[in-house]
Amino acid sequence: MKKLLSVLCTVVLTGVMVSAQEPGSSPAGTAEIEIGGKWETQKAPNGRERQTYVGGKWVTISYGRPLKRGRELFGVGDAYATKLNAGAPVWRAGANVSTRLKTTTPLVIGGKPLPAGEYTMFIDLKPGNWTLIVSNHKPQLKYDPANKTEIWGAYGYDPKNDVFRVPMQLVDIPFSIEELSWGFTDVTDKGAVLNLWWDKMNATVPVTLGS
Repeated sequence: MKKLLSVLCTVVLTGVMVSAQEPGSSPAGTAEIEIGGKWETQKAPNGRERQTYVGGKWVTISYGRPLKRGRELFGVGDAYATKLNAGAPVWRAGANVSTRLKTTTPLVIGGKPLPAGEYTMFIDLKPGNWTLIVSNHKPQLKYDPANKTEIWGAYGYDPKNDVFRVPMQLVDIPFSIEELSWGFTDVTDKGAVLNLWWDKMNATVPVTLGS
């Protein structure tokens, strides 16, 4: 134990111990729900009963999670969204790699049908008017400037690859969220509300099971 403490003290004092993330980097994030199933009582091998969720289908969002770090995020007037877009035509709604959606079941997002599969997602940012874009663009999972068939972030985004666009509901929240977060609320066996939270903004769109 003394040896372990000695090693830890040496690491801290010499500056070898670092954060899990490099300074200025953005961590990866995942949001998942399982819908469309039902709870059943089953017998365990030891003879006891247990509740098991069966028949569920997974919906997964994978994205980078930028931190606010004291910035003014959205801007105003003609400068609205210019910093977040960073030269791209739309926002990647995350950091680094494009935001990805994978669903193992057909969905209806904001009233638009979406077959099971893997997609990218972007947001067209306008003051008080955000539009969620679900796209067939294939993402680069590691930046490669020579790769012309897949995109990095939202650079190279082309609306011809849109599956659909749907409006998002915007709500101001009374506190500031430091780390951009995708997530699901009000989850039922038939769907959920898809949320994006960052700073004092919450953008949502309803998601239900499709057919």
